[in-house]
Amino acid sequence: MGMVCLMLPFSVKSGQSIGFFDALFVAMSSICVTGLSTVNVGQTFSGFGQVVLLFLIQFGGLGIVTFSTIVLCLFRRRITLSDRMLIQSAYNLDTLSGLVRLTMKILKATLCLEGVGAVCYAFVFVPQFGIKGVWYSIFHAVSAFCNAGIDLLGGNSFCDYADNMIINFTTVFLIIVSGLGFPVYWEILRTASGRFGKKDHQSGRKMNLHARIVILATAAFIAAGMALTLLFEYDNPDTLGGMSLPQKLTASLFQSVTLRTAGFATISQECFRPASCMAYLILMFVGGSPAGTAGGIKTVTVVLLFASMFANIRGKSDVVVMHRKISDDTIRRCVAIAVFSLSALFLLTMALLAVEQSNFLDTVYEMTSAIATVGLSRGLTGALGPAGKLIVTLTIYLGRIGPITLALAFNSRRPLDNITYSESKVIVG
Repeated sequence: MGMVCLMLPFSVKSGQSIGFFDALFVAMSSICVTGLSTVNVGQTFSGFGQVVLLFLIQFGGLGIVTFSTIVLCLFRRRITLSDRMLIQSAYNLDTLSGLVRLTMKILKATLCLEGVGAVCYAFVFVPQFGIKGVWYSIFHAVSAFCNAGIDLLGGNSFCDYADNMIINFTTVFLIIVSGLGFPVYWEILRTASGRFGKKDHQSGRKMNLHARIVILATAAFIAAGMALTLLFEYDNPDTLGGMSLPQKLTASLFQSVTLRTAGFATISQECFRPASCMAYLILMFVGGSPAGTAGGIKTVTVVLLFASMFANIRGKSDVVVMHRKISDDTIRRCVAIAVFSLSALFLLTMALLAVEQSNFLDTVYEMTSAIATVGLSRGLTGALGPAGKLIVTLTIYLGRIGPITLALAFNSRRPLDNITYSESKVIVG
């Protein structure tokens, strides 16, 4: 539907046109909140086309399950047990009670945070663009909160605003809060209400393990990305070299945060040194946290994989994180996610290299950005041919729906295998 709408004559500006492959690519990138684009969005699409993109970004950011539940609530349709089970699965909750109320809270929190972001952006865009700046503020607030990274500023993202503190910190704030995941919001609010005297039946307990892992892992990855950017790019004249120390710190923070699958940039990605790009590949692949708008294999997955590795090294049978045992099913799920994503990235990158004959680093950067729904590119996106566009489109789709969803889709009709086989040992490592 998005592709068809974008191909309508009044979706593009006068004198512009968009073909099938470009419309498919941009629609997929928008609804999968990736941000890669084969055309200049601001110069190509009319007001109607930009509204279509905004709708696709918001739909993709909220998620199909959340958006569908909101529509049912607005039309006062009954939420069935199967609908509630879908919501429970989407947010990895352990209860079926209060799920519809939770969904409406997610909508309210989303609109509130996007509204705050739009007001902050307006202080910059309205003086610069006039009344059009209001639309720019709303669009970029939604794009930042949904981790889409699509901009209307001429294809140069936020590079012209590298020294603008309002743009930098508003974008960083929106990316971080959306990347934490919605369940973490409520856990933080619940814990805070208990600390400041608002008592309820849950306020006495500590923050749950998931929220603690997400918060600590998010802080650690952002700090690591910022430190590595400063280390490798401090004297690079094409990136941080000509900046003052406060500007270097701000640019490094922005780069580290945008790698969490946001896709905005205040520095052209082609200018970064290979060592920095290697670090960025890892950070992009990790991505944000579960049940949020970010992509990647997720911070919690990486933390549990490392915890499992250390448990094996120490000869322990249980994987323990913060004095809590992690179930074997959860660890197997983490392994499946990481192996599937790495395998898909390897095979699709090889396919793109075969059809495009492009630079190796640029191609790996592009494909990692696509499968993690980041949206950063070293200039390869606009040069892709039809076959290359289809490969990257497929990569974006696989990265957004996730490996577990894809596997379940093909495995849902198979009967359960209740056979237990005899155990045997093999040599590994």
